[in-house]
Amino acid sequence: MNWRAVAASVLGTSHVATGDTCQDSCFAQVERSPDRQPLLSIFVADGAGSAVQGGKGAELAIEASAAFVLEKYTLPDFALNDALAVECVMAIRERIYTQAEKQGLNARDYACTFLGVLSSSKGTLVMQIGDGGIVVDVGKGLQVPVVPMSGEYANMTQFITDDDAIDVLVSKVFPDIASKVAVFTDGIQRLALNMAANTAHEPFFAPFFKVLASATTGQEDQLQTALARFLNSDAVNERTDDDKTLALGVLVE
Repeated sequence: MNWRAVAASVLGTSHVATGDTCQDSCFAQVERSPDRQPLLSIFVADGAGSAVQGGKGAELAIEASAAFVLEKYTLPDFALNDALAVECVMAIRERIYTQAEKQGLNARDYACTFLGVLSSSKGTLVMQIGDGGIVVDVGKGLQVPVVPMSGEYANMTQFITDDDAIDVLVSKVFPDIASKVAVFTDGIQRLALNMAANTAHEPFFAPFFKVLASATTGQEDQLQTALARFLNSDAVNERTDDDKTLALGVLVE
């Protein structure tokens, strides 16, 4: 049992025009240990456009979450549960708040969303603060376990640096392993989801999962390049000018 995972973030055309850098960040990896089952870890973050260090905040969120899970994974009592999601968010907040203090800035200057999926033979944990989306198949077809969060006004959402981030956090635990996972920022949210019904737009995901599942070991290095090329294609850019991130995982027997 194993996964094949890939992730890519690309600069949106609106940021190309203004000379800005990409505000998204992502991580997709399979952790392995001789004495335990493989663990799929996927994290995605989107820096707030209104935050002067939003892109850096997204980077810090991904770095902190990846380091947190790797450390926890080595412990004998490691378990996928809601408490782990809270601990993960707290670790990210500590990293961002520490960085802000060092730079003489406020934590909100590093505001970003955060989405994550962890899966093993013991089950699957999803967690989310902010917009963007998570799609998983845990044995009943593709589903969207968390409704993307929007704020009081258009183009507003919640961020991991908010005072009430722990209260806003939505985490869900499934007892089964995830055979398919997709996590993405709001840049492709309307392409990937049926927003009215909060369901996955399956024709969007089917080609990705098919290619990922059928790729050979020698082709794995090419997957990220191909994914980034798609996200930066005219067909996608005609529908969204925002930064775009997509992270994928497929269970391979």
